[in-house]
Amino acid sequence: MRGSCHCGAVRFEVEGPIRDALACHCTQCRKVSGHFWAAASVPVSHWKVTESRGLRWFRSSPVAQRGFCGECGATLFWLPEADAVFDWGTPDEHCISFSPGALEGPISLRISEHIYTEDAGDYYTPEGPPPAPSAAPDKLSASCLCGACRFTLPGPAGDITACHCHQCRSLSGHYSASFDADESSLHWQSRTSLSEYRTAGGGTRGFCATCGSSLWFRSADGAFSVEAGAIDGPTGGRLTAHIFTAEKGSHYTLDDGLPQFAGWD
Repeated sequence: MRGSCHCGAVRFEVEGPIRDALACHCTQCRKVSGHFWAAASVPVSHWKVTESRGLRWFRSSPVAQRGFCGECGATLFWLPEADAVFDWGTPDEHCISFSPGALEGPISLRISEHIYTEDAGDYYTPEGPPPAPSAAPDKLSASCLCGACRFTLPGPAGDITACHCHQCRSLSGHYSASFDADESSLHWQSRTSLSEYRTAGGGTRGFCATCGSSLWFRSADGAFSVEAGAIDGPTGGRLTAHIFTAEKGSHYTLDDGLPQFAGWD
């Protein structure tokens, strides 16, 4: 199967059998994807990069590095060291995890397990309806995974919307979740690695060029939103709806009972 980032600066191929996806709710995966990440896996010997001009790697821990597109910010790969051992098991072979959202054409994968659920954001539940907001912070702090991009903004986050359009899925690696904000209210402590990607529809996505973390989106009409996964600590928000579900990935189901809209309503 073939896959690519959103802009095409990274392309890859994988050969089966492909392990079904694991949905990871750890802080690192939430930072880089902007919500939470779902990743399938194949042995490294069954994975090949066919276009690498945009490929960047960030060592996120002593035992693993993360691959993303440095041009559009798409979350793509997680590559552990060959001898790394994790709580959720050790594969028989050295494997690489990759984003199902980056695959081209129909796929027959599914999400088989949720891991690191104790690190999930306060605005959703890994499976089932989201909880009621437990805190209402009057100031939110946001940052990328490496800390090169940091800002604050007024809280709480309030209503958070999940978007399943092809663009959000190919950039986040799964699907996005964000909340509306006044861009002028952001107070930046650091943005030394901030990069911006202009989408075909005239929108702009902000991400960290060092670690690939997704931070914000500005639409063509100027509307601004912040990725919920970028927030450090409680958001004071709640996931309230799913949009562009007509374009959702086939590897997951929506089981939280929230309103679903085929497009933007």
